[in-house]
Amino acid sequence: MGSASLKASARDERQAGRGPRYVAIVSDGSARWARAHGITVGAGHAAAADTAIARVADAVDLGIEELTFFAFSTENWARPRREVHALLEMLAERVRRDTATLDDRRVRVRFIGRRDRAGDALVSAIEYAERTTCCNEGMTLFVAFDYGGRDEILAAAERYRGGGEHEFSGLLRASEMHDPDVVIRTSGERRISNFLLWQTAYSELIFRDELWPDFDRAAFEECLAEYSLRRRRFGGRTSVGV
Repeated sequence: MGSASLKASARDERQAGRGPRYVAIVSDGSARWARAHGITVGAGHAAAADTAIARVADAVDLGIEELTFFAFSTENWARPRREVHALLEMLAERVRRDTATLDDRRVRVRFIGRRDRAGDALVSAIEYAERTTCCNEGMTLFVAFDYGGRDEILAAAERYRGGGEHEFSGLLRASEMHDPDVVIRTSGERRISNFLLWQTAYSELIFRDELWPDFDRAAFEECLAEYSLRRRRFGGRTSVGV
């Protein structure tokens, strides 16, 4: 099926209520994109931030209710110190700068993950974004910073006193997030990389070859269209003998 047919199918599925409501993205490939374009890794991260804001705008237009980005993992601290420091500075500046744009679109911003290692500037920017957008009733944007699925589950397990899945889910760092309908990963990698391990138990997975800064609206719509053509059974069957 061609891309035009996929997009038409996606529109029909969304109108029928079968399109994805909750989308998560592993926005991978910024450093490789920077090297391919002969620029610094820091400039690649800046381009990645521009792409993220553009895709947020698209998600609002396309009727997505929750969008989650994997911005920085618990494992990313192992990257070169200079790169990490520059990334944290860029994130603090961009969170403050982009909050007004997100607020204008009635997007509610929530950060999930640890904050004790982020530094004062970034924590202040995170709190400013959450405070400014807390009453917005449009799409919710979750930003996973210093986040790891195993870390999240272990932290919840330490506080869990029994009851079942619902009670355990309430102890997760992303406790208010709905389980993603679909997880999209860019850059050609085919793995989850410790992202939302609890929440993605039955998420559809879509892998794209584009490096994240090249992931445009057309690519995003193709992912939503691909999701709309799948049938989710959650371990069951739609009919006997299938």
